[in-house]
Amino acid sequence: MATFKLLATAAMGLESIVADEVKALGFETQTENGKVFFEGDEKAIVKANLWLRTADRVKVIAGEFDAYTFDELFEKTKAIEWEKFLPVDAEFPVSGKSVKSTLHSVPNCQSIVKKAIVERLKKAYFRNSFLDESGPRFKIEVSILKDKVQLSIDTSGAGLHKRGYRLDQGEAPLKETLAAALVKLSRWTPDRPFVDPFCGSGTIAIEAAMIGQNIAPGFNREFDSEAWPWIKPQIWEDARNEAEELANYDQPLNILGTDIDHRMVKIAEENALEAGFADLISFKQRQVKDFTAQEENGVIIGNPPYGERIGEIEAIQEMIQDMGRVFSKHPTWSVYMLSSMEKFETLYGQPATKKRKLFNGFIRTDLFQFWGESPKNK
Repeated sequence: MATFKLLATAAMGLESIVADEVKALGFETQTENGKVFFEGDEKAIVKANLWLRTADRVKVIAGEFDAYTFDELFEKTKAIEWEKFLPVDAEFPVSGKSVKSTLHSVPNCQSIVKKAIVERLKKAYFRNSFLDESGPRFKIEVSILKDKVQLSIDTSGAGLHKRGYRLDQGEAPLKETLAAALVKLSRWTPDRPFVDPFCGSGTIAIEAAMIGQNIAPGFNREFDSEAWPWIKPQIWEDARNEAEELANYDQPLNILGTDIDHRMVKIAEENALEAGFADLISFKQRQVKDFTAQEENGVIIGNPPYGERIGEIEAIQEMIQDMGRVFSKHPTWSVYMLSSMEKFETLYGQPATKKRKLFNGFIRTDLFQFWGESPKNK
């Protein structure tokens, strides 16, 4: 098997979590802004796609070089052995981005890279006429940063957040990858109770259940690289069989999602059913100020509304005050809230144990962490 330079892309602020996941799969990593690099063979590509919960995509780095002119971009792209990756009938759309570089016209860079790959493949496959691109898809990206060119091939297809269980969602859904990251950051373990008091379409609760039972997040979906001729179907089959064996379907879970909107509760129930957790996750309509729990040592993770308009902001501020009041009655519980509200700690009534800057889409937020006390032995 060949060894490839691989890249797991990450949302800003999640690089270290993605790197930890890649290391857990057995690979050494190098991390840059939004990127986690590692090396591996075809099995590594398959494993990363099936198991990475918090990464956005897995890509193969086809080539890297400096380029200051379009001629240089063309010739250095053409020099790459594209025939090792792309069959003669490959469909290969090219997208691009350029930051602080001499070659700043993205459309020109895209068309030059496309033309160079076509020339290389025509020569490699002894073709005089055009390539029909009727075969498997290889999405290529040309990324230029400070005149350094990186050419990559996307192995995932749809982003890794597309787990396949979300049938419906609310107005501002949390990406599954970010939801999984929040669960990971809380260090929750499946023997502890778990509550999301703003469950929306159920994403955080469902991601917690998948982590709790060690279910591979990509188990029930397809990837572009499944159709690639140089990754044998047997590799995918073996990896899925291994994932099935590693899943702990017998692990009991105590997971509850609540929301003020009964319609969202219904959507959450349908999504949990699609994910296979209908009997394991409970959902109910409830305001956060009515929170109550008999158990100790639980974890509360939530993504409360951020508020766009003045009236909404006042209501949300009141809700954060309510949160502080009701959660303080459960000192052994740990609370993790993702919010863009600057005065969150003041409203909540206590300083966070720890804060972490994260981006929910393009919204800058903080994950406010209030760690619970250790339960006293009775």
